[in-house]
Formats: sequence, C-alpha cells, structure tokens
Amino acid sequence: MDDPLAPARSIWEGNGLPAQALSSLRLSRNPDPAVNSSFKLGTAAQTVIGLSGLGAAHFHKLRTGVDQEVSVDARHAVLEFKSEAWYTINDSLPSGTLFDPLAGLYKTKDDSYVRLHTNFPHHRQGILDILRCAPTHDAVAAALLQWSAVDFETEASARKMVATALRSFDEWDRHPQGRTLAGAPPVQLVKIGDAPRREVRGDYARPLEGIRVLDFTRVLAGPVCGRTLAAHGADVLLITSTKLPALPLLDTDTSRGKRATQLDLTTQTDRAILSDLVKDADVFLQAYRPGGLQNKGFGPEDVATARPGIVYASLTAYGWEGPWKDRRGFDSLVQTASGFNVAEGEAHATFSADGAGPAPRPLPMQALDHAAGFLLAFGINAALCKTITEGGSWEVRVSLAAVGQWIRSLGRFNPAVAFGEGRPLPSRSLPWPEELQLLAVSHLRHSGDHATANDKQPERITAISHAAKLSHTPVEESGSPISLNAHNPAWLPRRQ
Repeated sequence: MDDPLAPARSIWEGNGLPAQALSSLRLSRNPDPAVNSSFKLGTAAQTVIGLSGLGAAHFHKLRTGVDQEVSVDARHAVLEFKSEAWYTINDSLPSGTLFDPLAGLYKTKDDSYVRLHTNFPHHRQGILDILRCAPTHDAVAAALLQWSAVDFETEASARKMVATALRSFDEWDRHPQGRTLAGAPPVQLVKIGDAPRREVRGDYARPLEGIRVLDFTRVLAGPVCGRTLAAHGADVLLITSTKLPALPLLDTDTSRGKRATQLDLTTQTDRAILSDLVKDADVFLQAYRPGGLQNKGFGPEDVATARPGIVYASLTAYGWEGPWKDRRGFDSLVQTASGFNVAEGEAHATFSADGAGPAPRPLPMQALDHAAGFLLAFGINAALCKTITEGGSWEVRVSLAAVGQWIRSLGRFNPAVAFGEGRPLPSRSLPWPEELQLLAVSHLRHSGDHATANDKQPERITAISHAAKLSHTPVEESGSPISLNAHNPAWLPRRQ
C-alpha cells in the first residue's frame, strides 16, 4: 500500500478532526495479507484500532497539551479481532463454545442457504417454533429444506427472530437495504443538542480519565468498544438486564477493565436509578434493538435533554434508513446477507481448485463486530473532542452493514495471494504459539462491591493485549468482574 494512512484519513477527516493529527499515527506499511482471507482484514484492523487510539490521544492532547505517537502492528491488530478465542483463566482455556449447536448455515429448497443465530434461548426457541421440529441439527436441516431462503428470512423477521438468506454482493447491491446503504460512512457523528463547551483541567494522567461511560451492549461490537474506552482510563459501568442470560465466554474477555451491574428497565425503580446515573454520565453506549431504549425514555434526545453535553453512541445491524433499519442482526448474519460469505467462498474455491465448487465461507473472525467496536470507540473519542472544541451533545452512529461496506471498499486479493501467502490464525490449543504469547498480558479478575466470604478468590486471566500503543499514555488493562452483578449501580468518585 502506497499510503497506509489513506483509509484512516478518510474517516478521521470525514468526522471533522484535524488533518495534522494523523502525522502521529504509525501503521504497518504492508499490512496484508495478515490472515488467510481475500479481504484486507489487516488493513481494516490496524486502521480502526489506530483510529480509536489516535482519537483517545487527541482528546488527551486537547485536555493536556501533550503530544504522543500511536502505533499499530497489523498482525497484532488482526489477532485482536479474535480476542474472544484467546484467553485463559488460571492458564486453562475456558470450556464451552461461542455458538449454539443449532446456529449456522443451512441449505434451503431453492438451492440456496439461510443462516440461523440461536445463541440466546428465546432466539433458539423462536426458530424451532417456526420450523416445528426437534431441537437437533439434523432436524433443523431437514425442516429448512421445506423453505426457500428468502421466505424463511421473511418469516423469521416477522416473528422478531434472527435469520438471513445468503446473498452475493450483486444481490445485496440490488436489494433495497443495500441500495439505501450505498455510500453510507462507517461511522457518523450527529449533533443532537446544544451544550456549553466541556471544561478541561489540564493534568489528566490517562486520555479518558474522569470520563464516565454507561455500557448497555452485549455480544461483541459494543462490548469491544467499552473495553477499549476502559483501557484508556474511562470508568465504564456495564449494565445488563436481570432477565437476559449471561454469555460467559464472551463476557469474560469483553468486560475487562469494566465494572458490572444489573438493572431491570421494565421497573420504575431501576429506571429511576438509571436516570440518576445519566445525570453524571459522559457517554451512553447502547446496542438495544432499534427503539428499544427510546420506548423506556432513554433515546438519544431524552438522554441529551437530561444530560446536555453527553455523547450517545448507537450500534445497529443495518443502519438508520431503509426497509431493514429495524431488523435485528449479528455479525455472522450481516456477513451472510451482504455478500461476504459468497465472495469468500468463491475466492477460496478458486485457490483450492479441488473441483468441489464454491461453498459459502465466513470471514476468519467476526471482523464486522470487532471493526464496529473500534469505530464506535473512535466515534466516541471524536465526539468527546467536539464537546471541547464546539460544545453540544452528539450521537455516534455505527452499523454492522456499513462497516462491512467499508471493509469491502478496501479492495481484495487474488485468491493465490489471499490463501497462499496469507498467515493462518493461531490454534486455540495450548500451548499457544510464540507470536500470541508475546502479545498476551496477565491480570486478575476482581470480585467487586458484592463480594462475600464465599466468593472465589481472584483468578488469573491471560488475554491478548491492546494493539494500539500510545507513546505517552499506554493502555492499562485490568481484570474482569467475576459476575454481571458484581458492583453497585454507582459511579466511582472523580479525582479532585
């Protein structure tokens, strides 16, 4: 790549940040192929992680006047895009799998495919209710052979379940939602209210010191954002519902550095607690289904009215306009719907030339989720900068589909380069290869406010470290809460 900063420059300057700040960003000059894929995932990973780090560094400069460099290695960055696969607790891999046994890609009667997401129990049961079959992979496969892909996708959406038909890039580009998203930026800042400029003190030790973040996100993209903000010094309070199941394999990795509490927003008491927290918050990060929080009085305008000067960050699957704007989605489904599985499968079939023909193939990691998480962190940092330079309340908007569109825009490799010269991902089996061990960081899991004498002793967690290296304020990575209700719903005191 002639200019490794080009992808970062378009996003940085497109969101109104000063061009000269990019001179402090150091990225690998030849970032790809960093992993076996026909897409430039090394470029994508180092760009979004670099932007999140540079955004934090620029906010720190606005508050303190301190200049610093931000450097990102592409291979480290692309491995961080699969951080949930590489952590240990007391030097052992956690048990279990990331996906429910019924999740995955299934053939349909029209010689196409549909992908199911069944990781949450209510989503799993909803799919089984449509298919009226036994809860086994073979039974689901047989039942889906009675459906066309689009018909099942439509029925699942009507019942608020999560499934999508397989499409090629051409089919997605012709789809009404694909046409709506054409040209949409991967991250967008929208002013949603007036507020005076943020006052700064000038002696902050870490970029986001004193910044309070309410994190209402689950699974990967939003939690990765919150984890990144915490690594730069923010007080991140993860709030989950008492009515939703935990996702321990993901939660342990993505909650590092956060505190965790639970609120039931269907009750007036817990909504009142959240209202009090909002009054002293700086960032409200959420990935509820579209309109889910607005119906409870915590939409963007509601929160900006209650706390002028706040940054409200929102993640959706398919964006804010178009017929699918309210549709639920996850990384694996958006990959399938928007053409990535077909394109990657075709590229791999060309390389392997085994005569079997192209089979749909996912990207080697949940790249849309991770990229969206770091772009959310960048957008939040950029909006925090605007609260200093311009004032106002801001909404940060990121959708998985627009992020996928951006990754696609970076270009692709010849299959022989993608799969012949690329580097495979390390195995999950212990012992890990040296390259992953060199990137690992050890720390302790902490119990929190609700610890009792019967709680486990703190556990040693080893996890992949943050790929953005800041020369003056390196990230500080700490443990995960031992449960999703480890802390009281209250802010830590700010340093006087």
